[in-house]
Amino acid sequence: MAIAVAAVVVPLGVLFFVSGLFVNFIQAIFFITVRPFSKNTYRRINRWVAELLWLELVWIFDWWAGVKVELFTDAETFRLMGEEHALVISNHRSDIDWLVGWILAQRSGCLGSSLAVMKKSSIFLPVIGWSMWFSEYLFLERSWAKDENTLKLGLQRLKDFPQPFWLALFVEGTRFTQAKLLAAQEYATSTGLPVPKNVLIPRTKGFVTAVSHMLSFVPAIYDVTVTIPKSSPPPTMLRLFKGQSSVVHVHLKRHLMKDLPENDEAIAQWCKDIFVAKDKLLDKHKADDTFTDQPQQKIGRPLKSLVVVTCWGCLLILGTIRFLQRSMLLSSWKGRVFSMVGLGVITCLMHILIQFSQSERSTPAKVAPRKPRSEDDPSSSTDDKQQ
Repeated sequence: MAIAVAAVVVPLGVLFFVSGLFVNFIQAIFFITVRPFSKNTYRRINRWVAELLWLELVWIFDWWAGVKVELFTDAETFRLMGEEHALVISNHRSDIDWLVGWILAQRSGCLGSSLAVMKKSSIFLPVIGWSMWFSEYLFLERSWAKDENTLKLGLQRLKDFPQPFWLALFVEGTRFTQAKLLAAQEYATSTGLPVPKNVLIPRTKGFVTAVSHMLSFVPAIYDVTVTIPKSSPPPTMLRLFKGQSSVVHVHLKRHLMKDLPENDEAIAQWCKDIFVAKDKLLDKHKADDTFTDQPQQKIGRPLKSLVVVTCWGCLLILGTIRFLQRSMLLSSWKGRVFSMVGLGVITCLMHILIQFSQSERSTPAKVAPRKPRSEDDPSSSTDDKQQ
């Protein structure tokens, strides 16, 4: 079984990392030569360059594994998706929520300008972390004393972003597991908060900071709820690479930024109320196995990612053939050893990527005994992925 998985993961890994390094190289060139003279020109170029890499993961989701995303939202919100800046807040239910967000962004035409608030260690992920850095993702350290100013500066830099962007913020601060849910329930019981059943208690410092700094140039908050129907197995990165399909239900509600309360405490309470409502919405989904309050929108499965991956694959195969013809790499034992080491490195990197995405590997939520989490948790604005 392990050999069969490796037979799939290694070729996909070679394709992803070789093409990814090429994308990183192109991003670096434009970062050095274009960005010092025109930041917005660089951003427009980088949007298309980064998309060439992200579309490979979209292809794995759409075409290799055949995962189906069913979107439930009103027609007006569906029309505006990709036409405006948006702050995206979501529950963090599965290992691939970030990839589900990329699917929606790709369907909306803003995959290359999708951003997220992430933990700083993500930047060291080969290829994907580097590309996120070039794309102006916001990386934080889980220390509010260090992160507060970093977050504010990062948000301010987005003010003149030339294309519609989505900024994802997982306000639960960590991915959902049963152990973390039990801790959240214990904390809620001890402090008199509504006891959650399907979500964690949101950490609101980062959200309040984001709202206060984006109010003038971001018109909407997209309140996203992600869940899996009973008949479908939960999607994971490993299942995706194995080509195993799933179904994901996504509920999206648009809130106008201008309608939010004016003071920080009220904004924090608004966020908590959103997650109380989200918890009830997920309860109803459990009963109905679907979202019944919004119509389902057709988002399709565009050919773009299939075309891009086919082109990358052809370039890699042709390049490999030409290289082997000229170098005779496999004709000597040293060349064969070098090739095996290279494949081993690729396998290890893919293993790291898969492990990094798993909920069980995320940082456990720490529960304060008395004070509300959002007031004493310095990492309230960070996701523990992602992504």
